[in-house]
Order: sequence, then structure tokens, then C-alpha cells
Amino acid sequence: MSVRRFDPNTLSISVARGPTQLGLSAKLLVLTILFVMLAEVLIYLPSVANFRRNWLNDRLAAAQIAVLVLENAPAEGLPEGSEERLLAGVGASAIAARVGGARRLLSLDSMPHEVARTVDLRDQSWMQSIVESVATLVSPSHEMPIRVVGQAVGAADFVEIVIDERPLRHAMLKFSVNLTLITLIISILTAGLVYLTLNWLIVQPIRHLAANVMEFEHDPENPRRIIEPTERADEIGEAQRALARMQATLADDLRAKKHLAELGLAVSKINHDLRNMLAAAQLMSDRLTETRDPKIRRFAPRLIATLGRAIDFCQATLAYGRAAEATPALRDVALRQLVAEQAELLGLGENGAIAFANEVPAEVIAPCDPDQMARVLSNLMRNAIQALDGIMEAGERTPTLRISAGRRHEEIVLRIADNGPGVPPRARDNLFQAFRGSVNPGGTGLGLAIAAELVRLHGGMIALEPSEVGAVFTVSLPARRTAA
Repeated sequence: MSVRRFDPNTLSISVARGPTQLGLSAKLLVLTILFVMLAEVLIYLPSVANFRRNWLNDRLAAAQIAVLVLENAPAEGLPEGSEERLLAGVGASAIAARVGGARRLLSLDSMPHEVARTVDLRDQSWMQSIVESVATLVSPSHEMPIRVVGQAVGAADFVEIVIDERPLRHAMLKFSVNLTLITLIISILTAGLVYLTLNWLIVQPIRHLAANVMEFEHDPENPRRIIEPTERADEIGEAQRALARMQATLADDLRAKKHLAELGLAVSKINHDLRNMLAAAQLMSDRLTETRDPKIRRFAPRLIATLGRAIDFCQATLAYGRAAEATPALRDVALRQLVAEQAELLGLGENGAIAFANEVPAEVIAPCDPDQMARVLSNLMRNAIQALDGIMEAGERTPTLRISAGRRHEEIVLRIADNGPGVPPRARDNLFQAFRGSVNPGGTGLGLAIAAELVRLHGGMIALEPSEVGAVFTVSLPARRTAA
């Protein structure tokens, strides 16, 4: 009886094999023996049928010699006792032949009126021969003889003999024993060679794969548990190389996640105190705006903004480290108003250094969680502002941020476009992954990762559209279906 054990920590299932269950090698051996036995049957039946046919043909050949002796016998007949010796040499009780339309009979007694069966070898098929051979072995006729008819040579049209079936069955049984012994020896050797070959080529490598998988399961972060593939060019070699690649990738990912977990634990311990210290520094920095020194008053807003971004970063790190985001509480939200509120919180306005255009139509209503969608807009708009700071300092062109929205099929599509430097190629592959998809140097990529997670909770999708200038992010949300 097999016992299935499930470990929720490792998400693995192990099956204990009972003492009565067969392993792969044992199953292979049993199947090999069964197939060899089937081959024995397929070889035996045609062989014993062919032996029976040859045995009867030999008797018919001897009978034809007796017929030739009869044809060339002198007028006064054969010497006394010659017929008995001819019949004994053939092993028949009667021999008959038709020569030139006349029937010639050689028999001690008269031709029997009834026989158990008639075997006509002149037009007998192989299937019929096999069936009759099995009948001879299983249900032989001991009381009545059988009649055998065969093609004759010379002037005779055909020859028939009447013989006892018991010598035929005895010869067939002896042949069967000899054939079985020979084929059994050959089959055992063949089965053994096939078993050893398949065990060497297939079973042992599969056992090695299974053992390596079980060892890797217990300690997947240990690089020594990664399988060393052989140079085989067949499917097993490909499986070994694929398993080695998978184990190496999994081990790297597990080590990276372990480091991130340790980092998250450390950050969670210091983040609260750090955020309080930054908040205190921001409050003290607010007093710098009251000073009369023009240089301090010029740099104070930047210092306050930098401290604000640091506080937001701490808050975003804590938010991303939570187990899961809450399920969105969907309701109809006017996107234009939501965009305007976020623009006001971020300091975007008519007199700002960054030109802002809220091009979302007032009639665009999206079913979403307003708080979570506000976080999505805040992260995307904040990233755009940070990207536009570079061209604002360089003075190349007027930094501009445009947000538009519209309905497309069964979706509400929100577009956040800026004319900044765009997303560098190195960041596009892992754009929405935390700590790997940062657009700005020194960033963590948490903003885009959080935005992507919140959009997915809404059943939507966030993507970066190709653009010649700047970056264009699109947020697609499922729209409410209108009544038909």
C-alpha cells in the first residue's frame, strides 16, 4: 500500500513504495519475460505445424516408393511378406494410388470405411495446418486412423495412406520438447541481454535523475546538488541538461529570494525609525523657508522635496513588503477628477515648471478602487516628473506631462505620456519587477512594481508603449458592459 505524504512547506509530494510494488527494473524484467513468452508462442505454432507437414510428407514419399514397387512388380506378384515389409517401412496400414485412372491398393486388410479425419496436403493453408497440428496435440484419435492425401510423382495422380495418429503425436511432442528447450535457452539469453542493455541505457540514467531530483529537493540552494549532465546526445542527455539548467536557475532564484527576504526583514526593522527621522528633518527644513538668506531659500524647496521623496520611498518599501494587497473595492470613478487630485498633490499646475495637461474626458468613468488607482497614478506620474527633471535642468525643451483616457472595445485605456529621455533599453526587460526594473539610476523600481500589481488586481494590464520621444505608459482596465 502506498502512502502519499504532502509537505506544504516544500510543495512536494513523495510516494513511499510498498514491499509488493515493483521498481522500474523489475517491471522491465517482467515485461521482457512476457514478450519473450509471446514470441515463443508465435514461433512454436508455425514450427510444430511445419514439423507435422514434413513428417507426413516423409510418409507419403515412402508410400510413393512402395507404389513404384507395385507398378514394376512381376506378373506373378511380389514375394511373400514383401507387402508387409513395405507397409511397415511406410508406417501405414494401407497405401492407395491412382495410376492411369486405375486405383492401386496395398493393404494387409481392406481399406477402412471410416477414418477420424482426412489430411489433404495438396492444398492445405498454413492456418489450417496450425489448427490441425493443435488438434493432433490436444485431441488425438486413438481408436480410428487418419487418412493422408498428397501429390504423387511419376505416373501416379495422387497417393494416400492410412496411418495411426499416435506415432505422429509422439514425434510432435518430442519435437515440441526439443524446440521449447532450445528456444527457452535462446530466449533467456536474449531477454537477459535486452534487460541488461535497457537497464544500462535507460533505467540507470533515470534512477540517477530521480535520485538527483530527490537530493536537490532537500537542499535546493546547494550548488553541489545540481546534476552533472553527461555527453549523451539522446533524449536522456537532453533531459539531464535541461534539468541542470532548471536546477541552476532555481538555485539562483532561491538564493536571491532568500537574500531579499533577509533584506526585507532588516528594512522592516529600521524603516519605521528612519521614516520618523526623515519626517522630523522635513519639519525642521520647513523653517528654512523663513530665512532671509537667498541661497538657503533657493535650495530649501529642493531639500524639502528630497526629504519627501525619501519618506515616500520608505512608505513604498513597507507597502511592497506586505503579504498581499487588499482586494479592490470597485466603484464608478471619474478618472479626470482622480488625475486632477494627484496632479495637485504632486505640485503640477499652470504655473509649474512642468507643463501638465489633463486630457481625460469628463465622461470617462472606470470601475476601480479609487485609493488603489490613486496610488497607480501617483507612482506613474512621480516617475514621469523625476524623468522630466533632467531635461528641465538642461533646458532642452519644455518638460510636458500629458494624461489622456478613452474607451477601447471593452476596456478603459489610460495613457500617461511625457517628453523626457524615455526608458533605457536595459530597464525594459524587467520594467515591472521590484529592485530590477528601475528607470532612474539608483532607483529600486518599487513604484512600477506596485502599480503593476494593483492594476493586475483590477483585472487589467499595464504596459510601456513604443514612442519616439519620452515614455508612454498605458493602463487598461475592464469597463462595465453597457446594457444591450
